[in-house]
Amino acid sequence: MALKQNNSDLIFISKSLIAGGIAGMVSKTTVAPLDRIKILLQAHNRHHASHGVYNSLRHIVENESVFALYKGNGAQMVRIFPYAATQFTAFELYKRFFDGIFGPTSHLDKFFAGSCAGLTAVALTYPLDTIRARLAFQITGEHIYTGIAHAAATIFKEEGGARGLYRGFLPTLMGMVPYAGLSFYCFEYLKYGCMKYFPNLTCKPCKKNTGGLVLMVPAKLICGGLAGAVAQSVSYPLDVTRRRMQLALMNPATKHFATGMVSTLVHVYKEHGIVNGLYRGMSINYMRAIPMVAVSFSTYELCKQMLNLDTGLELKSSA
Repeated sequence: MALKQNNSDLIFISKSLIAGGIAGMVSKTTVAPLDRIKILLQAHNRHHASHGVYNSLRHIVENESVFALYKGNGAQMVRIFPYAATQFTAFELYKRFFDGIFGPTSHLDKFFAGSCAGLTAVALTYPLDTIRARLAFQITGEHIYTGIAHAAATIFKEEGGARGLYRGFLPTLMGMVPYAGLSFYCFEYLKYGCMKYFPNLTCKPCKKNTGGLVLMVPAKLICGGLAGAVAQSVSYPLDVTRRRMQLALMNPATKHFATGMVSTLVHVYKEHGIVNGLYRGMSINYMRAIPMVAVSFSTYELCKQMLNLDTGLELKSSA
């Protein structure tokens, strides 16, 4: 019996890893051009200092190429599959652990499960995020790094070993708690709300004939998009801090951003204020985060159904 249970758990984890990895790759590729522009605007790249979203898109296409919109996406894919696979799978496992701790009708277990899942995933894959940001920040003709391996080796050699690859890690961890927690919490809360109050509009019977319901794709996208908007609004200043720290040593004029999380926050605020500093690039972040989270959750839910992980939710359990 124990062997059968172990095999069942292993199959569940394997399928969850595949579904999560696919969801991450699809969602990140969908918004890769906006992701690069966000990085350029957040860190005040000199070629885009006075640009908005549209002008940045046009500048990249005219002065680099259409393919330059996806610069750094290769490193992103190397990072995002293990990151998203770990995050979604860890969420399922943490959700089991926290289930019922806060009461039968509370959704707080989803918040803590999401936060822990985000922390687990980012701790395992953070160096690849640093490398991806460095590659995306480069402008054609001004390259410092030739690729993923060269960027990793250079940062490790010239910036203090692993410390260089993990620069900006603390604000990332602090930002991940509200971001991942609210993302999963809001999505699960909205999903259950749709199933409980609007089942005829948002749901369909589960194909496995369990008597349960699953959300239709449009409802998945709406729930995911709203969850992404809420989570990003709360955690964005720490995301800016992370980027400034990751990219600080690429330019002598920005070295002071590499000293620490608090000092970086203070420097950004003093030099650029709230709107043009701590929340710089927020408009494009909404443009990329809302569809990204929507596609991510929707793809994951669809993959779960295809891999027979989702048996549907009965209305009586969605209170």
